[in-house]
Amino acid sequence: MSFQTDEHAKAYWKENLRLLLILLVIWFVVSFGFGILLVEPLNAIKLFGFKLGFWFAQQGSIYVFVVLIFVYVKKMKALDRKYNVHEDQD
Repeated sequence: MSFQTDEHAKAYWKENLRLLLILLVIWFVVSFGFGILLVEPLNAIKLFGFKLGFWFAQQGSIYVFVVLIFVYVKKMKALDRKYNVHEDQD
């Protein structure tokens, strides 16, 4: 893995950090916001017989985290190809 220029490397890491920040904010909002701060208003909504606030605190934030992992992998593969730093031999 080698970058063509220093600017190329900086642009790559800037996009990488931007993606990480977005995904971490989503995870924070879902886990802390929905599971703790907004639990009472969300409990007024039922999901499969469970209060939505309870569901986010117990299950939803975990599911969102797993989905975010797959989103990160997909986006990073695209970013690696964009900057020609991917590891596969296609």
